[in-house]
Amino acid sequence: MSRILILREKKEHVAELGRAVTTVKSKQYFVSDTAKPLHTAYGLIQPAELQKPDGSAVSSDQGKEFVIFSAEFVDKYKRLRKMPQTIPLKDIGFIIAETGINGESVVLDAGAGSGALAAALARVVKRVVTYEVRQDFVQNIKANFSSLGLTNVELREKNVYEGFDESGADLVTLDLPEPWKAVGAAATAVKIGGFIISYSPSVPQVMDFVAEVRKDSRLLLVKTVEQIERLWEVEERRVRPKSISIGHSGFLTVVRRIQ
Repeated sequence: MSRILILREKKEHVAELGRAVTTVKSKQYFVSDTAKPLHTAYGLIQPAELQKPDGSAVSSDQGKEFVIFSAEFVDKYKRLRKMPQTIPLKDIGFIIAETGINGESVVLDAGAGSGALAAALARVVKRVVTYEVRQDFVQNIKANFSSLGLTNVELREKNVYEGFDESGADLVTLDLPEPWKAVGAAATAVKIGGFIISYSPSVPQVMDFVAEVRKDSRLLLVKTVEQIERLWEVEERRVRPKSISIGHSGFLTVVRRIQ
């Protein structure tokens, strides 16, 4: 059973400075095997400590105290082996909220990559079928699905530019180098009232995809958006944006089949 080990941040008041200073920075460890000792920057932690109940305090041989609990899906998800660039959680959340997919939905996903998007959607919907043509990605995708214990996601090794095997999907997601080539196939595979969402990192990809969508009378272009995640530092009454934020990742173009 995978566990999460947390070293809490520690602050101490420094009289000369007149303020609290961080003396120990917060640190998180993912423990995949609790039967083996864990080496950390703060000492060795023995298996007996790693197998304590959730919420327990555990100690290293250097006397550092951690808190331990069982890893959730999102903890395992963040540690998937990612080969190509993957769609970040901020954009996945938008896809789920914008389309209203749920436990009865069927999703077709084109351009599996590392399988990260398909895995995240499979956690929410009834079934996901994901497509990938690159053989160098296939084994990694299968390993990622297995590590998450997913049983409602299928991998097809096929070029979706030639069409999907399924029809009547609630949502089709496209993370492809040339998504405009898949517009016709996606429109045929999605149900009337269903959604197509294309994820592209560059403006020319968006332009060509939108142009192709507008040629298909079955489809309605809803919008193209960019999700920006701005991180903030909160230190008592000192609140300001962090110097580094998660800015541009990609553009999401939302399309709906209306005929």
